[in-house]
Amino acid sequence: MASILTNTGAMVALQTLKGVNKNLETTQNEIATGKKVATAKDNAAVWAISKVMESDVKGFNGIKESLSLGESTVAVARQASETVTDLLTEMKGKIVAAQEENVDRGKIQTDIEQLREQISSVVASAQFNGLNLIDGNATDPVSILASLDRAADGTLESSAIDVRTQDFTTDAGQFGTGDTLDANLDVNGLDGGNLVGTTTTNDVTFTTDLGAAEGGSYDVAISIGGGTAINISVALANDQTANTIAGSIANAINAAVDPGDPSYNADLAAIGLTATDTAGALTFSTSGTFDEVEIDMSAINALATTVGGDGPVATLDPTAATITFDGEISAGDSYRVTIDNVDYDYIAAGGDTFEDVANGLAALINESDLTGVATQVTEDGGNYTLSVAQSGADVSFNATGAEDGTPAGGLLALAGINVSTQEGAVQALNDIETLIQFGIDASASFGSAQARIEIQSEFVSKLTDSLITGIGTLVDADMEETSARLQALQVQQQLAVQSLTIANQAPQNILSLFR
Repeated sequence: MASILTNTGAMVALQTLKGVNKNLETTQNEIATGKKVATAKDNAAVWAISKVMESDVKGFNGIKESLSLGESTVAVARQASETVTDLLTEMKGKIVAAQEENVDRGKIQTDIEQLREQISSVVASAQFNGLNLIDGNATDPVSILASLDRAADGTLESSAIDVRTQDFTTDAGQFGTGDTLDANLDVNGLDGGNLVGTTTTNDVTFTTDLGAAEGGSYDVAISIGGGTAINISVALANDQTANTIAGSIANAINAAVDPGDPSYNADLAAIGLTATDTAGALTFSTSGTFDEVEIDMSAINALATTVGGDGPVATLDPTAATITFDGEISAGDSYRVTIDNVDYDYIAAGGDTFEDVANGLAALINESDLTGVATQVTEDGGNYTLSVAQSGADVSFNATGAEDGTPAGGLLALAGINVSTQEGAVQALNDIETLIQFGIDASASFGSAQARIEIQSEFVSKLTDSLITGIGTLVDADMEETSARLQALQVQQQLAVQSLTIANQAPQNILSLFR
């Protein structure tokens, strides 16, 4: 049916042309912007994802700058610490030369002082953008922004690489004058404030029950710290009495702690185990041990009870004082152990842990003039314990802590090196080895940190490239496909226009019916 009121063909042609024009406009926008998802209305979900990723890319670009700055700062510190180590090594050569009697120690000392001044100059100038990692001013670790970590729920956290500073100064440390840190110290094992000498208290005596053992081989079972089990074999004859049995056991035990004896046992020697026989009374003693030592005489009936009638099994309890460190630690926190009225101080530097504190105090005590002193550092659940034993007479013992101390410079001993005398030259040789090792350790620490920063920087760069590629995959237009689609839509547009023209001519044909 032909109608002059309703032109269905024109309507269809017009809708087709509109659709083609809309697709053509979309395609032209993709060509103009290079994106298939340029705004949220194009694809809201994809647009939202791309915007989050674009913000991450911006963040990682900032991180790359932070890593570059951090890498340069650490590189300066590493180069300076290596230079100082080289100067200390050169100084060692001077000190070795001063060991000879027929040398001019005055001139050698002058050379050493010049090297010392040069070291101070290197330390003072080893800064980048005002930050010096080796002059003792930056006491806490320096944090370098290294990454942005986005969780599955969308939350974002930053992570950093902490670079531990090193103090290459010769400044003396100062014990803290601030709030007490005694709450971080749990001290046990003292008797009235004294560290009890092990030679007078840490022993146990077995006595005879007047019986005689049968001939054969018997074991004295010894357990150290509840873990190490040792059996000392004792050969007995039928005609031995309780007195001679005690002597045989004592001989077997003492042979086991003699390095020259074939039965030598290093574990028994480490706890200082000895046995003595006094008219049939067999006494076991330990010295310098921090473990419980259990003596089991069950196999030998002739010596069946200990003094006090406790039976054939006795335990030697450790008599060491123990200091367990717990809590938080900051630069300047000071910890002091006082033994026999002599103070041993450790002031925490930036990045130190309680492991460093315990080991540092142990080293100071071990280097002391105390006779028979022994130390041990153990760890349990993250808490570190320093144990101190004294094999001599009882000594006074105390431990305390305080905030706001000043750590000693790592090159403290450098200020006291003086080879003008034979005694000074000998002491200087000992000191320089410690100083060189400090320089080596510091250089290695900075080197490791710099290498890690470089690795992280390379990773962030590659990660940023991957993110950019991922964003492009989501929102960028495929220009090859888009250009082909443009040509096709242009042809469709021409055909749609032609179709609409034809449809608009249809009512004109109706006029011919009225001619």
